[in-house]
Amino acid sequence: MNNIPIPPLKEKKDRMRRQYQELRGSISKEERHRRDSAICQAALDLVSFRYAEIVLLYAPMEREIDVLPIARAALQKGKRVAFPRCDAQTKTMQYHFVTSLSELSVSTYGIREPGVHLPIYDQSIHSSSAVCFVPGLVYDRQGYRLGYGKGFYDRYLSAFHGCRIGVIYSDCIVSQVPRGRFDIRCDILLTEKNVRVPR
Repeated sequence: MNNIPIPPLKEKKDRMRRQYQELRGSISKEERHRRDSAICQAALDLVSFRYAEIVLLYAPMEREIDVLPIARAALQKGKRVAFPRCDAQTKTMQYHFVTSLSELSVSTYGIREPGVHLPIYDQSIHSSSAVCFVPGLVYDRQGYRLGYGKGFYDRYLSAFHGCRIGVIYSDCIVSQVPRGRFDIRCDILLTEKNVRVPR
């Protein structure tokens, strides 16, 4: 029998994950659609989005905030759009450019990802201004997030030099999330009610 104790930080994070997964699951489909639409409209109004030449997004899983309208708008405006592709073995991810959402297909963890053959976004090569929209289960007022515990985003964002935009419902923002030394904060929090600059 495995009697290895769970580290206190992990236990706190797991408890909060369960709590906010339940909260998100309690929101009706209609209400989620209303909130998601408001978030996407607010995103298009952001100065950081308007001036960005490269937009990094994610393909939402069930009950995640749907940011695909942002991708469609960005492509229509002639911006370069990229989505992450995860490597389950190394727990890392790379963003690949797409020219259409049809280039996303179900892959790792049952999420839609770009094909491995598509061009990779590389900051050392692509010096254009970039924004990254970051999903999360819960954020705190300082801009730190709690995701699903795999660490993909924290690893990636630690070396990302553009603007990090956390997308979250307003009732999923708390005073402080449990955090470790590798957790990365976002520069902007985008909700269905307002735009917050973490302090």
